[in-house]
Amino acid sequence: MRSSRWSHALVHRDQPKSATHDRPTCQQANLRKRLCQHYARSAEASTLRRTLGCLLAGELGLELRRVGSSGRRTTFVTGEQVLSDWMAQNAFVSWIERARPWELEDRLIQELDLPLNLRDNSRHPFHPKLTEARARCLTAARSLAVLPNAR
Repeated sequence: MRSSRWSHALVHRDQPKSATHDRPTCQQANLRKRLCQHYARSAEASTLRRTLGCLLAGELGLELRRVGSSGRRTTFVTGEQVLSDWMAQNAFVSWIERARPWELEDRLIQELDLPLNLRDNSRHPFHPKLTEARARCLTAARSLAVLPNAR
């Protein structure tokens, strides 16, 4: 869906579905905290940041790295600020509050052109490319030495 200036690329619900789909599971983060994670934290806290970072790695000079004593956390390290700057210029957010957000998300994924959604969106022609870009980024991070905790 496009306007003269904007395009929808991703839909995200703040509350995950429960196993019964009747009510959300417990989640600590509210919408404001999640938006802060997407815009100001790191790829470890935001799948949106990881997705954008992997897609823009060559253009922005980003490199996904494993950090911390376990090496399980991933971040773009010094590139996180570059990614934040890019997002401030190019990524905009809006939202609708819903009691059962997963119902709307499911419908929007089916009805709109949302190339950055992976879950339940395998029919989208960009899905294989995005899946491959994220996998390539993570594979490269696993091949590099683990960095000390950057916090």
